[in-house]
Amino acid sequence: MLKSIQSPLPQISPLLTPLMYRLAGDGVLRGYFRTLEVTGQDHLPKTGPVILAPTHRSRWDALIIPYVTGRRVSGRDLYYMVSHDEMLGVQGWIIGRCGGFPVNTKAPSVSALRTGVELLRQGQALVVFPEGNIFRDRQIHPLKPGLARLALQAAQRCEEAIKIVPILLEYAQPYPRWRSDVKVVIGAPLSTHHYDLSRPKQAAPQLTRDLLRALQQLQEGRSLLCFA
Repeated sequence: MLKSIQSPLPQISPLLTPLMYRLAGDGVLRGYFRTLEVTGQDHLPKTGPVILAPTHRSRWDALIIPYVTGRRVSGRDLYYMVSHDEMLGVQGWIIGRCGGFPVNTKAPSVSALRTGVELLRQGQALVVFPEGNIFRDRQIHPLKPGLARLALQAAQRCEEAIKIVPILLEYAQPYPRWRSDVKVVIGAPLSTHHYDLSRPKQAAPQLTRDLLRALQQLQEGRSLLCFA
């Protein structure tokens, strides 16, 4: 069992975070993309601990996810596990005040895991890209085991089950161009309530497989998402 976290939790700046959400969404995204189509927002839990699990197709994902799932939609601010190299310089300063905290995607540290567990224990919404890296080929790639382990360890410390929401992002081009299209499909959440928390080593692979299947099912329905 993980001990209580000792280091400070990520920050949500009451001034900077709303401003960045507005600038990134209504300004940058609506200005850059021709269309931004979203379905399934009714699947987003408005309260309780939740992990948003999007596919990772572009650096634009970091702006799109909060715009289509964050406070303007669900009334919730989001926290993020962010790779170390993205937490450098001015960009890192901004991310660190909008809920981001660093994680080694190849070998997540215990401290990053503790931070994620504590945020979920407090009933927050946490974004974790389960594939680990950006993939531009529109295929669902094998998922890293860390998300399932995080969810199950947090569930052992939470009164509520952890909800895991699969999210599919698709761009018209592998490297999105000016006035191109992007579509987002939000699926029904999985719940740690359906897994044996007393056997996390056995439950984690099953949760990972179930999340992979959920993402694949969203992708299989992409005949509805054909780009013009």
